Amino acid sequence: MKLIVKLILGIIAGLLIGLMAPDALVRAALTAKVIIGQLINFTIPLIILFYVMSGIASLPKNSGAMLGRTVGMAYGSTILAGIFAFLVASNLLPGMLSGMAPVAEGRDALTPFLDLEIPAALPVMTALVLAFVFGVVISRRELPTLKSAVFESREVVEVFLNRVIIPLLPLFIAGTFAEMAYEGKALSTLDTFWKVLVLAIVMHWIWLSTAYLITGLIQRRSPLGLLRNMLPAYLTALGTMSSAATIPVSLRQTKANGVSDEVANFSVPLCATIHLSGSTITIVTCATAVMMMSHNLALASLGEVIPFLIMLGLTMIAAPGAPGGAVMAALGVLGSMLGFGEAELGLMIALYLAQDSFGTATNVTGDGVIALWVDHFARRDGVVAERGADDSTAQRDAQGVRSQS
Repeated sequence: MKLIVKLILGIIAGLLIGLMAPDALVRAALTAKVIIGQLINFTIPLIILFYVMSGIASLPKNSGAMLGRTVGMAYGSTILAGIFAFLVASNLLPGMLSGMAPVAEGRDALTPFLDLEIPAALPVMTALVLAFVFGVVISRRELPTLKSAVFESREVVEVFLNRVIIPLLPLFIAGTFAEMAYEGKALSTLDTFWKVLVLAIVMHWIWLSTAYLITGLIQRRSPLGLLRNMLPAYLTALGTMSSAATIPVSLRQTKANGVSDEVANFSVPLCATIHLSGSTITIVTCATAVMMMSHNLALASLGEVIPFLIMLGLTMIAAPGAPGGAVMAALGVLGSMLGFGEAELGLMIALYLAQDSFGTATNVTGDGVIALWVDHFARRDGVVAERGADDSTAQRDAQGVRSQS
């Protein structure tokens, strides 16, 4: 929450600088934006390489069908959520944004004092392929030395993110909005912001309601009861903005929905790492809006978006570990596949972080759906006992949780 406040202050400071400050101060803000943007671009492949690699290397080796089903359903849910978001956003946003504030008369673009270039150590796609190759082999062969090296490298990147990149994000956003304000684009951008955020949050709720409705009807359970049991997990994630920090509550509420201990203890922590349907809805919605707002980008078609979603779903594995949320892991794919530049990436960071808690809450609540289906198939295959007496216990637990809430 402190980061969100700092980002809002960064937006306000950028607007004031762009509208009222002398050209020298605007150029100083642009210089800061360029340098921080280069640092972000340098860090993106490292995030993908070490976070994705460590995530895959941590997967259980002998989990069999349960692991395959959990990963498959989590990945499929993420892709479908992205397609849903694009179809809704690409059809609704043109009408929603048609009446936005016009671009004001601005001044000619300024140049920064220093145009620094920091080349990335390796391309984004190379980092992603390396992460999967090494991660899978480390997981299957159980290579402790290499696994330890990967996790220590991840810690180096995490320290750099926590101590350098994340604290500098407000300055990066300030420079982005100072440039837009100087060129007369700020008012139209802010007018778009709130509409995009409201649309993303409404889509989160529609996605969760539909998922629980379908699950409840097919499994002959009460959709409203299932969703109500997961409400404490949703509210916890809304406050913590962390899937990992919400795991204890998610685990308890998933068991209250009648999911067996074996399945819940396995699927909930795993889905907290790999299932990011809410984050994907937000990223796709914001990306669609940014493409509509940018003069340099054309709105992608569904055929162009699906390959992007396939790669985005893979890079999302890095998201829970990367401070700043899924958008930090997605920047590389946004740049390499959709052609986003520094200005567009700056808008994506500001848009995404403004509702990060809602995306995280949707991720966590959606994990309950995945757990219900994994449990359904596990009971059908005889891996865990059929529902019986444990249902009454789960119902009593759910009633106790609701009374405490």
